[in-house]
Amino acid sequence: MSTPPPKPRGQAPKTRAQAKSRQAKAKQQKKQGFDGRKWGKRLGLTALAAVLLGVIGFFIAYASTDIPEPNDLANAQASVIYYSNGKDEIDRISEVNRESVKLSQVPSVVREAHLAAEDRNFYQNSGISPSGIARAVWVGLRGGATQGGSTITQQYVKNYFLTQDQTISRKAKEILISIKIAKQKSKDQILEDYLNTIYYGRGAYGIQTAAKAYFGKDVSQLNAAQGALLASVIRGPSYYDPGLGAEQKKNAEARVDYVLDGMVKQGWLTPEQRAKMTFPKVVKYKPRQAATGPNGYITNEVKKELKSKLKLDQADIDRGGYKIVTTIDKSDQQAAVDAVNNRMPTGKGTEGLRAGLVSIQPGNGAIRAMYGGENYQKVQFNAAIDAKMQAGSTFKIFTLIAALQDEISTKTKFDGHSPQYFEEAKDAQNPQGKVSNFAGENFGRIDLRTATAHSVNTVYFPLNVKVTPKKTKAAAISAGLPGDKLGENYANVFGTDDVRVIDMANAYATIAANGVRATPYLIKSVKGGPGDLNYKAKVQRKAAFDKDVMADTIDAMTRVIKEGTGQYASQLGRPAAGKTGTTSGNYAAWFDGFTPQLATAVGIYKDKNGTPQSMDNIPGVGELTGGTVPVKIWTDFMEGALKGQPVQDFPPRAGVGDNKVPTPTPTQTSSSSSSSSSSTTTTTTTTTTTTTTTTKAPLPTITKTRGKPKPTLTTVQPSPSDTTLLGGGNGNGGGQTTAP
Repeated sequence: MSTPPPKPRGQAPKTRAQAKSRQAKAKQQKKQGFDGRKWGKRLGLTALAAVLLGVIGFFIAYASTDIPEPNDLANAQASVIYYSNGKDEIDRISEVNRESVKLSQVPSVVREAHLAAEDRNFYQNSGISPSGIARAVWVGLRGGATQGGSTITQQYVKNYFLTQDQTISRKAKEILISIKIAKQKSKDQILEDYLNTIYYGRGAYGIQTAAKAYFGKDVSQLNAAQGALLASVIRGPSYYDPGLGAEQKKNAEARVDYVLDGMVKQGWLTPEQRAKMTFPKVVKYKPRQAATGPNGYITNEVKKELKSKLKLDQADIDRGGYKIVTTIDKSDQQAAVDAVNNRMPTGKGTEGLRAGLVSIQPGNGAIRAMYGGENYQKVQFNAAIDAKMQAGSTFKIFTLIAALQDEISTKTKFDGHSPQYFEEAKDAQNPQGKVSNFAGENFGRIDLRTATAHSVNTVYFPLNVKVTPKKTKAAAISAGLPGDKLGENYANVFGTDDVRVIDMANAYATIAANGVRATPYLIKSVKGGPGDLNYKAKVQRKAAFDKDVMADTIDAMTRVIKEGTGQYASQLGRPAAGKTGTTSGNYAAWFDGFTPQLATAVGIYKDKNGTPQSMDNIPGVGELTGGTVPVKIWTDFMEGALKGQPVQDFPPRAGVGDNKVPTPTPTQTSSSSSSSSSSTTTTTTTTTTTTTTTTKAPLPTITKTRGKPKPTLTTVQPSPSDTTLLGGGNGNGGGQTTAP
C-alpha cells in the first residue's frame, strides 16, 4: 500500500505579486510577535512557573501553619456524679455529653467498622485524600461551600482544632493541619481522638456515650453490627438513626450493609461471619435532662463542694470529665425519698409544706442521705441546706450537755409543775416571768432523764439559768452548730435561734459518736479531668466532749423514744436516741435522733413566698409537731437505711455527778410551783442563786395560744458566699416554743 501524499499546507502563490504580499505579511506578524513556536514555548514556561510557585506557596503555607490549640468543646467531657458505690449514676454535669475512652477499650471490629465507613485506607494514607480534596475544591469554586470526602484525619482535625465553617480557607487549613498531624501523631492516637470527638446524634459525643445512647452498653461490649450502625450514623444522625422512624431505619439498614460488606472486602470479616449478622436493635432514645426530683439538690451541693474544696470553677466542672463519687448511699437515699413521700401530708392546705432530711455517719461526717425537696427543677431551695428554722426543743440537749459538764447529774430532781415563775423570764410581754409546759401538763418532782423524755419546760428553763445560756451556746457550737449568730439569752434553751437541718444532724452525730465531732462532707473522691486529678476526702474529726458526758446524754435521750414525746420511734426495734422539737405557732417541727451507726435530722416547715406559715391545721394531722410527721419520717427512713445492719448498743450510763446528788432527808420539801428566782428546784430545800451576768431577752410564753407574732423568716436564701455545706449563720427567729 502506497503512502498517501502529505496534505498541502496552502496554495502556492501564482504570481510574483502574491509572493511578495505573503512575505510582507509574514514580516509584519513576526514584527508583532505572533510567532506560534515562540508562543508555545512561552505558555509552557508560564505553566511551569505556576506549578513551581504553587509548590513554593504550599510549602510556605505548610511551614507557617501551626497546629492550633484544641477548640473549646474538643476535650469537653461530662462530669459524672455517682452514689457511694462508684457505679450507679446520680447525675451528669456537662456542656457536652462525652466520656473519653482509650482505643484499647474499643473492640477491633468496632474500630474496623468505622474505617470501612469513613476511610478504608486510613492506615496507608498521608492524612488526606487528593481525590476528595479535588472534588471539594471544585464544588467550592462553583458554589463557595465544601462537601464530604474527608479522611478520618481530616474529620478529626475539623472537630478537634477548627470550626464547622464551610469555607475554602477553613478547608485549606484542615488539609495542611491534617498532613502535619499525620506526621506528629500515630495512626492509633488519631483514631482514638477521632472516636472520642465525633458526634453520633442523640446528644452523644464520642463512642462511649454513643454506645450507651443507642444500645445501653459500654463500648467494650459492642459487636461488629452495632459498631457498623454507630459508624453509619456519623454521616447524618437525623438521616440514619433507626429510632427516629421507618424511613431512617431503611436508610440505616442500607448503610450498615455497605459498612459490613466493606469489612468483608478489607478482610476484617469473613463471608460466613457477615452472613450471620442481623441489623442491631437500638434502645428508645430518652433526651438527657438535668437531674430532676430530689437528686437535683444533691447535684447542686456537689457543685458547691467542688468549688469550695477542690477550687474548680464552673467551666472545669462542666467540661472536665470528672468521675465524682459521693458519700450518698443509694439505698439510704431511696429510703429518705420513700419516707418523705409516704408520710408528708398532701392535698389542699398543704401547699408550701416542705421537709428536709440529712443523715450522717457518726464520727466520720459522711452524708449518707439528703432530701432537700420534691423537685429541684421546680424549687431551687434546699430544705436540708438552705432553710433555717428555729430549733425548738431539740436545743434542750445542749443545755443538758452543759449541765453534765458542770457535773449536774441526770438523777438530779427538779420541780416539773406548770406554770412556774422566774425572775429571768420577766419582760414587757411576760411581766410575771411565767413559764409553762406544753398543754399546761404537771410533772411534779422529776429528774433530768424524765424531763428530757417529756421535754419539760419548767425544768429546762431553771437548768439553763443555773448553767448559764453562754454554756448552752458553747455546747451547741462544740457539737457542730455554727455559732456566729447563736444567742446567749435565757430563752435559747427553747431553741429560739435558727438552725439548718444539716447542722442539727451533724450536732447529733457528735453525740452519737461519743463526743467526736466530724466535719460533714458529700464528695468521697474525684478522679480524671485535666491533670488527671485524684482527690480523696480526708475525714476531719475532733474530740468535742468527754465520753462519760455523752454516755449520760445519750441515756437521757433514749428515754424520749422509750417513754416520751418520740415514742413512735420505738418501732425501730433497736437502741435509738432522739429529741422532738416544735416552735411556737407550729412554724417548724423536728425530730433529730440516732443509733450508733447513723444520725438523722428531719425538719419540716411551711412557707408561702418566703413567709413562714403555721402548721397548726394540716389536713390529716391537725397540729404538726415533732411527735407527729417528723418522727414518722425519721423512723421510716431509719428502718430502711439500717435494714440488714447489725444491732448495736449505746455505752452504759456513766453516772456523771451522781456523787453530788443530795440524799433526801425527812425535812426536805417540794419547791413551790411559783418559784420566783433563778434557782434550780432540786430535792434539797437550799436555793442556789446563780451569779451569771447574762442579760435578759424576751422569753416565749410557754402556753399554747393562737395568733402569736410570727418569727422572722423560717427560710432564708443563702448568701452568694454560702457555698459549703457548713457555711452560713443562724439568725434569731424570735419565735416561741410551745410543744415538745
